[in-house]
Amino acid sequence: MPLPDNFYLGTSSWSAESWVGHFYPAGCPPSEYLPHYAGRFRSVEIDATWYSIPAPRTVDAWRDRTPEGFVFSAKIPKPITHEKVMRDCEEELELFLGVMRRLGSRLGPLVFQFPYFRKAEYPTEAPFLERLREFLPLLPEDIRFALEIRNKGWLGPELLDLLHQYRVALVWIDHPYMLTARQWQRLSRGVTTDFLYVRWLGDRYGIEEVTTTWNTIVRDRSRETAIWTEILTDLTPRLGRVYAYYNNHYAGCGYQSAFQFEDAWDRGERATARGGG
Repeated sequence: MPLPDNFYLGTSSWSAESWVGHFYPAGCPPSEYLPHYAGRFRSVEIDATWYSIPAPRTVDAWRDRTPEGFVFSAKIPKPITHEKVMRDCEEELELFLGVMRRLGSRLGPLVFQFPYFRKAEYPTEAPFLERLREFLPLLPEDIRFALEIRNKGWLGPELLDLLHQYRVALVWIDHPYMLTARQWQRLSRGVTTDFLYVRWLGDRYGIEEVTTTWNTIVRDRSRETAIWTEILTDLTPRLGRVYAYYNNHYAGCGYQSAFQFEDAWDRGERATARGGG
């Protein structure tokens, strides 16, 4: 059974050259990656926007080369999240949002991916929360946002209350030093708005010791996939939308991980249907 209409599954970028001859046809030029990708998945997370604000013509090409109903999520540029950490960055934010609005109906959530903050930078979460409290009111209401934290000790009531107040989604990430799927599920008020944003990131450094080509699964994550599928099957009917993206570093190949999720979802739905019959 297919994923429900409000579930947007995809990968973290579409531009891996090693997918050619596997996911993309042999000889497929880079200009044809996105149209081919959009023929198989309904959404993608854009990684390139973290490095720089795209040119308007680039965003126009993304829009024009995908069908109506396709959705782009995108990472907020690093000057905002890593260099200035939400302070004195209104110009960069306004420029980025203006360009991304060119996607029109294809624009999905924009993601604040914050780094792991060491104690030398932030001895506690208080300075970060102070900045967040000043920054969130600046966000426009016509765009949805998600926020990723990599300091799991900061996932407390103050942060979650702020995200609830401004309708920003807390990103649930599968990452070695963050919560497990079950811990995310049990996190009190961990769903902070009417949509959920999930990122399956994996152990970047560990996986690169095994492979640096991204066209096959090299780590068995089937147990984790089954747990995530169970959790999201329960949550999805109660949410407006779910956006969920696999990184190549999760198990070695983002699109194959997404295929495995679809298969696990299908098996779970069929088992439920048999049990209900």
